[in-house]
Amino acid sequence: MLKSGITKRWLLTTVSIIAVILAVFAAIVIISIRGYYYDYVEKRLQSIGQSSTVADFFNNYIGASNDDYAERASKYLLSSPSLSVAEVWVFNKKDEVVATSTGFNAQQGEMEDFEIARNSPSGRGISRTFLPSGEKVMALTVFLPRTGEESNGAVRYIISLEDIDNKLQIVTVSVTFVFAFALVLVLVSGLYFVRSIVGPVKTINRVTRKIATGDYSEKVQVSNRFDEISELSRSINDMTDALAKTDRLKNDFISTVSHELRTPLTAIKGWTETLIEVNESDDKTLADGLKVILSESERLYSMVEELLDFSRIESGRMTLHRRRIDVLAELDEAVSVLKDRAAREGKKLIYDSPDRAAPMEGDPDRIQQVFVNVIDNAIKYTEADGRIVIQVTFDRQTLKITVSDTGCGIPEEALPHVKEKFYKANMAVKGSGIGLAVCDEIVTMHGGTLSIDSKEGEGTKVEISLPLAGK
Repeated sequence: MLKSGITKRWLLTTVSIIAVILAVFAAIVIISIRGYYYDYVEKRLQSIGQSSTVADFFNNYIGASNDDYAERASKYLLSSPSLSVAEVWVFNKKDEVVATSTGFNAQQGEMEDFEIARNSPSGRGISRTFLPSGEKVMALTVFLPRTGEESNGAVRYIISLEDIDNKLQIVTVSVTFVFAFALVLVLVSGLYFVRSIVGPVKTINRVTRKIATGDYSEKVQVSNRFDEISELSRSINDMTDALAKTDRLKNDFISTVSHELRTPLTAIKGWTETLIEVNESDDKTLADGLKVILSESERLYSMVEELLDFSRIESGRMTLHRRRIDVLAELDEAVSVLKDRAAREGKKLIYDSPDRAAPMEGDPDRIQQVFVNVIDNAIKYTEADGRIVIQVTFDRQTLKITVSDTGCGIPEEALPHVKEKFYKANMAVKGSGIGLAVCDEIVTMHGGTLSIDSKEGEGTKVEISLPLAGK
């Protein structure tokens, strides 16, 4: 799964970006919380070490008393309200700690806040530092008001940061856990989502490779989700069905054409050999042979022309040589060509030509090709003693030509496919199976329509509608 290109890209891009965003956001949250707590401690220090408090200490305990400095400082510490919040140190004029709120000797260590206060015009300084014991603290030093140039000592307020740092560690672990859990959740859900895409894509890839080799047996499994992947899977299955059908029709077409070509070629070959062997005086045999050769040659020519027309249509090279024509004149000629054949086969071809013209812009050869093909099909699929009726009606600027027969008809399930390439509803009847497809394309190129209605065992009706030209 992880070897998949899509999964790799997702891990390297999306997950990486999300991980960075979560890490940055987690850092911001932790730093913000830490800053909030440290700011709170600093404000408490500033509050308990405000100037009024220090001035009160100076006025009440240092400046107005004759007692020893250390004793006075101790008295102050006993009454100081700051003892519940911070540890308090009192420095004498020599910068020595003379009293502490804990009662123990002060381990001074580094006192950055003291140095800042000494050099500050305000006499105040605050810093975060470590006691000699290693305890992390925040300290505020405030120098007492001076008497002239002489220092009167200082007071230092100290608040431990150990509890806050411990809480911050818990917060850091909690935030880290939450964001790590969020990243894992994104990773798991993302991998599930990617897998839901990559899995079907792999299947589609495998199926399409088989399709490329001509194997249409395997289908893509379609999920119940209505998304693009499911739609693609359905489309590929539909395409596979269509390709399989086209391939089957192509094979049937090749088989049919091979058979259709073999029959006239066999007749031509056989009669040619016969004519070579017969006496010159056998005029009847010679005449019969030449008729068969001519008939079968015309049949081959017609079949080749159909194939060429179909090739032109498929490649988009079919062109029309348009000019103003009388459609009914072309229909009359097609009926004239096929009427004798219908009579020879014992079938009635009924057509009453209207006493009017039907002008249109079209290709006369192609229009006549459509009429000949449709009428020829009607004759082929009609038994002896059957009828083929051709009717013409005018509907405003549209000419409708209907060719009806009493032939075998077309099965209901085959009717939607009869205009498809290579399709033959009745394999027992001669033909390539592309004639109607060519006719439908020609009619469409003329701006008309060709429709077929049929009932098995009762006959078929073909209706050709063509637009007429104005006068």
